[in-house]
Amino acid sequence: MFRAPKPLCNRDLRMTTKWVGWLTVLALSVGLMGTVRADDPKPLRALLVIGGCCHDYAKQSEILKRGIEARAHVIVDIDFVKDGSTRAAFERYRKGEWYRGYDVIIHDECSADVTDPIYVGNILKPHAEGLPAVNLHCAMHSYRIKGDDWFRFCGIQSNRHGPQQPIEITLDDPKHPILEGSSNWTTINEELYNNIKVFDTAKILATGSQEKTVKGSKPAAVIWTNTYGKARVFNSTLGHSNPTVDDPRFLRIVTRGLLWACDKPMDVYLKPEPKKLP
Repeated sequence: MFRAPKPLCNRDLRMTTKWVGWLTVLALSVGLMGTVRADDPKPLRALLVIGGCCHDYAKQSEILKRGIEARAHVIVDIDFVKDGSTRAAFERYRKGEWYRGYDVIIHDECSADVTDPIYVGNILKPHAEGLPAVNLHCAMHSYRIKGDDWFRFCGIQSNRHGPQQPIEITLDDPKHPILEGSSNWTTINEELYNNIKVFDTAKILATGSQEKTVKGSKPAAVIWTNTYGKARVFNSTLGHSNPTVDDPRFLRIVTRGLLWACDKPMDVYLKPEPKKLP
């Protein structure tokens, strides 16, 4: 004998609505996670060490983390200090294994007057032993200890930059995996770092010029790779201003440089390029 279903009471209606809501959230979550595939690689763990003089590092740390994670299977942790002087130091570097748990270190410090050789030596030790690195902008002007240990780590020695003017960038090795998908471009106002010495371990990938706008300016490397001990090191002196750091052309190259430093295949670790391109 057929019996009509019992009408839902208010309590039943509330519970039904609640479950529908949770199921909707779950469905949306699954939809958002659709970009995570079973065959995706385990994400690399990157540590971004950032802070010091002369830059908006609080904002740039967010830009770099967001930009790299959107482009590759990488998780970026941030160690940021608010000290805005050239003596900005990181307590992490005073520890014996400050790098534990990370596949690559992104150096974005501006600490020119931190010159304790023991402190700097503790930074360099794991890299000499094979820990990959990415050096950005003022990292090249940091840690000016006696000798050239830090500069050998970077691959190029630099001690000054020109005025903030646009830099014309020319790719010297456009077929290099780091530069795939890139082309020559002109930045907004940026700082062109000079090249005092290029070490034999460095390979220049792109050169910058301000000759059209800055009298007496000479072209200089702006993107290059280096070998330091057993480690691969990617370097770029670009990245003074927030718009440049947030430029998809810059973020693409930094992300690919990070993967190159870690010796990881681009086709496996890269995600689809974000749609917003210049």
